[in-house]
Amino acid sequence: MENDGRPHTTEDLVAWDEDRLLDEVGAAFSRLRRRTTQVVVDPAPSRKDLSRNLVLNVVDEAPGEMTVGGLAEQLGIDPSAASRAVSDCIGAGLLERRASQQDGRRTVLAITAEGDALRARFRRQQRTAFVHITRDWSDEDRLTFARLLVRYDRATARLSE
Repeated sequence: MENDGRPHTTEDLVAWDEDRLLDEVGAAFSRLRRRTTQVVVDPAPSRKDLSRNLVLNVVDEAPGEMTVGGLAEQLGIDPSAASRAVSDCIGAGLLERRASQQDGRRTVLAITAEGDALRARFRRQQRTAFVHITRDWSDEDRLTFARLLVRYDRATARLSE
């Protein structure tokens, strides 16, 4: 371990007691997104594209129709900020507004083909970053971590049930 007290190898982590290790999880998640975007990929995503991708993912992952208000709720932002994010995505050709199929008076958000292409590009970039970050890991460790991370993600999806 270096002087900062944080583990830098798997062996360092094994030496931690369970409480200390579990206490570190939240901070680790906070750092993951920020650091993962530092991996050089081609083409490099812009900050605007990172925000747009977040909006597109929320719209895509909605169990039903997504509105601007629903987006604001999912992102934990005020409706005016969500409206600006949606307008930006519409202006970039990534989202479009449509009449609700359940209630024609409501307007819902739909991802365009360009939006799907942006999301596909991000998935490729994120995979490249994951492989790069775990390049010194065994294939077994990389796949085990990937399975557990996806399992954790699926468990968080059940929180709203």
